[in-house]
Amino acid sequence: MKHALIVTNVGGFLSKFEMNSVKILQQKGYTVHYATNFDDLLYDYDENKYNENDITLHQIEIRKNPFSMNNLVAVFQLARVIRKNDISLIHCHTSIGGAVARAAAKISFRKPRMIYTTHGFYFYKGAPRKNFLIFGTMEKILARGTDAIITINREDYDYASKMHLRNNGHVYQIKGVGVDENRFREMPELKTKVRDELNIPQNAFHIVSVGELNNNKNHRAVIEAISRLNDENVYYSICGEGEEKEKLLKLIDSLGLEDRVKLLGYRNDVEIILQSADCFVFPSIREGFGMAAVEALSCGVPVICADNRGTREYMKNGINGLVFEKNCVSNYKKAISKLIKKPELLNKMRKNTRESILDLTLSNTYNQIEQIYEENVGK
Repeated sequence: MKHALIVTNVGGFLSKFEMNSVKILQQKGYTVHYATNFDDLLYDYDENKYNENDITLHQIEIRKNPFSMNNLVAVFQLARVIRKNDISLIHCHTSIGGAVARAAAKISFRKPRMIYTTHGFYFYKGAPRKNFLIFGTMEKILARGTDAIITINREDYDYASKMHLRNNGHVYQIKGVGVDENRFREMPELKTKVRDELNIPQNAFHIVSVGELNNNKNHRAVIEAISRLNDENVYYSICGEGEEKEKLLKLIDSLGLEDRVKLLGYRNDVEIILQSADCFVFPSIREGFGMAAVEALSCGVPVICADNRGTREYMKNGINGLVFEKNCVSNYKKAISKLIKKPELLNKMRKNTRESILDLTLSNTYNQIEQIYEENVGK
């Protein structure tokens, strides 16, 4: 029996984004193992789902903070997993997951095939120079022990293409992790019901965001923009949990927005929440791709965002949303105000949303990943 190991630095990532990879590997005769920190959950974690899909779980002390000493502990934990289970293939995700997994493979003396998906390098156009010096150098060194690097945007692909991989190594670009177009679709019959459940007036302009509550997701900018609008008919709902929750609650309270800005916590029914939205705001400072915005588009909801390497893959200004160059409060205020004052523009963009992400579907991504596996581990 062949053994494959999937590594992420966030618990729940596999069931959220990578069940297609599990299915493909199992079809190729692999027993699938999954190593992550199940005490650090960003997404829903249902152990039964892993058991039902015959996935063997391994707890490691990996952390999202790249400078955490726990990541060094995770390297040795993962090396033991690789040796004990005779792992012949590793597919690791994100910069930290990729670093820990490739370092562990090196000290395990097993030399498994190594596939690494970066969901956004820490270095990017406009990033501080130290990011290139620290993380750029790290990625170049680790690439030498990698058989395939999978990127999800053109900018990262261009960076990765300049790295030296193992002999016959390849760099690929795929269209994100794939949106389930059957789950994320327009369901207009739910709008009234969902607004009632969320205490959103039927005639209000309702904005929705989805993302972890942290500095990079930048929800603060949208909250401040809504405050500056001074329009009591504008409501804002944020789906997500994170370290910035208390700070955001204090901000909302200080601006007198507690009746109109809601932190809904982690939701596993985002596709339902989106049915109540007039627009989706995606305020991230840095994004490798941005599946939350793609899911909104798939539900027929126009997106407001700043231009970055992720949104550049699917956003078209004035076509499926509004895109501006500078990520700042004043631009969010202007964009929201524009859509409120021009409902005909909002309706025009709504008609283009699903068509704009036709090549980003789950089935399309499945075919891309299957082809990459065939090229790297055989049929």
